[in-house]
Parts: sequence; structure tokens; C-alpha cells
Amino acid sequence: MLRFLESLQFVLFVFFTAAYAYQFVYLIVGYFGKGRQGKADAVQHRYGAIIAARNEEAVIGELIASLKKQEYPAELLDIFVIADNCTDSTAEVSRQAGAIVYERFNKVQVGKGYALDYLFQNIFRDKGEHAYDGFFVFDADNLVDPRFVCEMNKMFDTGEYAALTSYRNSKNFCDNWITAGYSLWFLREARFLNRPRTQLGVNCAISGTGFLVAADAIREDGGWPYHLLTEDIEFSIACATRGRRIGYCGTAVVYDEQPTEFRQSWDQRLRWSKGFYQVDAKYTGSLLRGCLRGGRRGMSCYDMLMTVAPSNLVTIGVLVLALFACLSSLSQPTFITYRVIRMLGRIVWMTVQGISMSLFLFGAATMLVEWKKIAGAAWKKIAFMFTFPLFMLTYIPISLAALVGKVEWKPIRHGLASKVQKENERA
Repeated sequence: MLRFLESLQFVLFVFFTAAYAYQFVYLIVGYFGKGRQGKADAVQHRYGAIIAARNEEAVIGELIASLKKQEYPAELLDIFVIADNCTDSTAEVSRQAGAIVYERFNKVQVGKGYALDYLFQNIFRDKGEHAYDGFFVFDADNLVDPRFVCEMNKMFDTGEYAALTSYRNSKNFCDNWITAGYSLWFLREARFLNRPRTQLGVNCAISGTGFLVAADAIREDGGWPYHLLTEDIEFSIACATRGRRIGYCGTAVVYDEQPTEFRQSWDQRLRWSKGFYQVDAKYTGSLLRGCLRGGRRGMSCYDMLMTVAPSNLVTIGVLVLALFACLSSLSQPTFITYRVIRMLGRIVWMTVQGISMSLFLFGAATMLVEWKKIAGAAWKKIAFMFTFPLFMLTYIPISLAALVGKVEWKPIRHGLASKVQKENERA
């Protein structure tokens, strides 16, 4: 059993190294590459800005205000809010701020995907299916850089993409190790995943907020039929398998507020993990078939497959096998039990050490190249490079809990005063 576990650990190390080796290419391209640029003489398209909100009266007014300050013709940007199962004054605050508001009350079909679908159906009914060329999607806690729409429009006007994602920075990066963990991950996703993906012609993945979807794609889908717990990843995978292209615009910046409490972080990431399992169950077959196509479409499907692959479960499985070997050895002579316990300790230590080192290198690389764009004291930035692996390792128990437990959508409380907005007002 001991030799088997040692061999299994080595085989898994080689397998995962080979499977994710392409991301080292992304790392190089993300560091040295300049990224794709949009059209300088782009035609100005008409957009709808979509905000899905549930009990967000504390922050949604700031987002709408930042959208009203866009360096883009106001007549070409309408702001819509779907107040979804709200019990506060989100709808009233949004109307007073200048948004077109729809309210939805449905305690059975709960989640952002259902809310977006409801809103698109109403917009098409009231404004017409061809009133807009595209739709931006935001979360209520976001703030949007004044040139966001202008920069996204430059990329959208190339006509190459059915959707675009943006550069996702944080309103509260240095609050604590939790907010820094989230923020580093999203910055890494932007710089070392989506940026090289676009430069190499591989599909990006939209990530919850700050993205643009072509109205043609919405019409083709008959709304927003992506209702899993991670509807953003579901949409991204559906695009990869169908040959729709998703690009990245690094000059369009959105600021996001991250959870500050571990309980809220656990609930949010539990939903994400469960959503990934749902995506695995529904789309693994389609992604595998897509991989066989080869070319950019095949690579896009492979990349999405690796993105949602339940690698955490494999790690947990090896550790469970090692623990089983340890328990079964208790009936053996003492020297055998001692050897097995030592082996278990070595397997656990090597697994955690290997994962932690990889995470630290990715986090440190991201922090260093994005240093000037991160608001906070230098000592905090340095410290959070070391806490990033710990934040990511908490996904292991979260993934296990998501596998065995029932997970439902839960709202995340927001309400931070935006440092970014205050700095812009002072400027």
C-alpha cells in the first residue's frame, strides 16, 4: 500500500504538471505581451447597462452614478436594474439615481441567472429586440472607471467577439487577507489568463461582473438560459463549445467589493464550487468533444475543461487513501504503523508544500506586475503575497463541503464607502 501511494502521488504530479503546463505559456505571454487593442476609430454602439441587485440599497446608487459619468454619449447608454426579491429600498434608490427599474419576486427560481433572464425578456418586450447592440452586466457593489464603456466599445467594434470581459480591480484590496485573496485571484485571472488568451486567440471566461455580451448572442439564446449556480462559467463554456469568441479588454476597469468576513467568503465560494460541479456534470462531454476539434476552438474547450476540472477532489482522494492506509495499519505491529504514519505525514506535507509553492509564485508574480494598480501600504501587499496560498487552500474543505452538501444561493452584504470614488472626487 505504501509503494502504491508513493507511485500514485508521483503519477498525479506528472499528470497535473502536464495538464496545466500551457498556463506557464500564459504566464510568459501575460508578462511580456502587450495584449490586444481595439479600434481607435470605433463606431459608437448603443448599450444597456444591466445591474442585478438584491437588497443593495447601500451601494447601488454609487454604481449608477459612476455609469452616469461615463465618457460616452449618454443617449447611447441606458441603465437597467433588476431588483430581485428585494426587501429594502433598492428599487427606489435606483429610480432616484436615474435607472430604469424592474422588480421581480420569485422565491422558487432564485439566483442571478434567473434575474438576468427576466430582465432581458422585459427589455426586449418594452424596448424592442434590436434596440441595443450589446449589454454590460455589473454587480451592484461595483464602481466603473469613466472610460470603461469607451474602451469596451473599441474592442466590441472589431466584430470578433460575442462577449468581452474587463480588468477587474478591487475597492478594498488591502482590508484583510480574505479581500486580498479574492483580489489577487481576479488580477491574476485578468493579467495571466484572459490577457494571454485573447492575444493567442483562445476564449476568455467571464467572471461574474464587468462584462459585455452582444445583443445578437442574447437574441440567439432567447434570453439568458444559464441558470446554474455559476451562470457566468456556464455561459463561458457554452460559448467555447459553440465556437463563440469571448475576448478581454484590459483598458476597461471595473472595481469590485470583496467579502471581508470568512463566513461570507465560505458561503460565496461554496456556491461557486457547487456551481463548478454542476457545470462538470452538464458540459464535460461537450468540452471533451470540443477538444477533439483542434485549433483555437479545441484549445478554448481544453482550457475551459481545465478551468472547471475538480482537481481539488483528486487531491482530497489521495489524502483519504493515505489516511485509510494509516488507519488500517493500526492492527499491524508497531514498526509498520510507524512507517505508515510517517508516509502519511510525508504525503500530506509534500502535497500541501507543492500546492502552496505554486500558489505563492502565481500570487507573487501577479502582485509584482500589478503593484502600482493596487491601493494599499507596501508592507500589506508583501504580507498578502504570503497569505494568498492560505486563502486558496481553504478551497479544499470548501470543495468537499460543496460535494456532499446542499448549496443554495445566498446574498453577500455590501456597503463599503469606496476609496476609489473618493480619490476620483478629490482629483
